[in-house]
Amino acid sequence: MADSKDTGVKKFVFMLLPKFSLMAFTSAVEPLRIANRVSGRNIYEWRLASDDGVSVTCSAGVTLSVDMGLDEVGRNETILFCGGVSIKPAVTPRILNWARREARKGMPIGGLCTATYLMAKAGLLDGKSATIHWENRESFIEDFPDQEITTSIFTIDKNRYSSAGGTAATDLMLRLIANDHGTDLANSIADQLIYTTIRTDKDQQRLSIPTRIGVRHAKLATVIKMMEANLEEPISPATLAEDVGISTRQLERLFRRYLNRSPKRYYMELRLEKARNLLLQTDMSVINVALASGFTSPSHFSKCYRMHFSTTPYRERGAQADSA
Repeated sequence: MADSKDTGVKKFVFMLLPKFSLMAFTSAVEPLRIANRVSGRNIYEWRLASDDGVSVTCSAGVTLSVDMGLDEVGRNETILFCGGVSIKPAVTPRILNWARREARKGMPIGGLCTATYLMAKAGLLDGKSATIHWENRESFIEDFPDQEITTSIFTIDKNRYSSAGGTAATDLMLRLIANDHGTDLANSIADQLIYTTIRTDKDQQRLSIPTRIGVRHAKLATVIKMMEANLEEPISPATLAEDVGISTRQLERLFRRYLNRSPKRYYMELRLEKARNLLLQTDMSVINVALASGFTSPSHFSKCYRMHFSTTPYRERGAQADSA
């Protein structure tokens, strides 16, 4: 990519939401600072903002002061919403109206980590693809079933940006910097960050299944991938075994040998993890959470949930409300 001839200063506004991810924020702002240092000139500027114009505390308990509240943003500025845990309470009507007002100017707007939820809620992603942290993917799909959501570490769709959180924000910013000033500058910034591999929007968020489970067995990995893709309507062990060309008994042995549990138990744990995410991240009723996780009987769901998490779905939901 050729170096850009644009010598103007590009400006960013980081809108910090309560309990934002400090990792995602710093992963986005540091490449801008280093870009100025490496290039030897002021090519990027940024301001920090919050809903009410006062300091914001991140999920790690660190409090940052800000430069502005919901003030008007210039047309040459890019807004990046910074989300984290408990995203829904952070999305107020005031900030939604502000986001829509600024979007009408046609400026670039992005969301880091869970802030994709805010963008979707404000209607800023209509007709555009986006990504969100994998832990929030299921709840996001329940809230926005028509939204195109990818599993990539970041997405750029015209003037809408999103990153999955964590260090994915660095990859997004390096891509934006490369678009502005060329890949040589982006590579130099990566070197300064000791960032040995710049990922693209084709890279996936999660580790491969063999790496994640610590086992390199093609058929076992294929079965687990099928399980993860069919949590709402579970597939029987016999069908899973048949689809990978082994017997049900061989499938049982594979799971016992490598994962120390039966296929049925492993599948159940996947479904219960999904159920817990939905309970904590959505307003879905417990019955609908059970159905979305492949349980047709609420009593069976409650029993399995209690055995796995040592609490009931209703108490889990209540504890989350008390914490909020």
